Amino acid sequence: QVQLVESGGGLVQAGGSLRLSCAASGIIFSINAMGWYRQAPGKQRELVANITSGGPTNYADSVKGRFTISRDNAKNTVHLQMNSLRPEDTAVYYCNADKVRTPTYLRGRDYWGKGTLVTVSS
Repeated sequence: QVQLVESGGGLVQAGGSLRLSCAASGIIFSINAMGWYRQAPGKQRELVANITSGGPTNYADSVKGRFTISRDNAKNTVHLQMNSLRPEDTAVYYCNADKVRTPTYLRGRDYWGKGTLVTVSS
């Protein structure tokens, strides 16, 4: 059974920084893309950033130039460095692993973490 465990959320003042981490555990053959989504109160979940196993990244326009995603394929971990945080970045941040291939799911399936709360005060 694959699990995604997030860490690094918390409370920070506007302009500050946080680093989120997510580790995928279990017997994993490969993961296509890993990324971060967020959901603010009363809003839909949205993509923040993702990164494929080969390295290409994708960012939401609202975080470009402020957030950086990185990944360690050998450790099945993904990190999100968040700088110049704004109150509008306040949300629950969810880790996502796309097309995770395991002995049970050879064609791959998606997994989600339980989320970590990021609160940015003004």
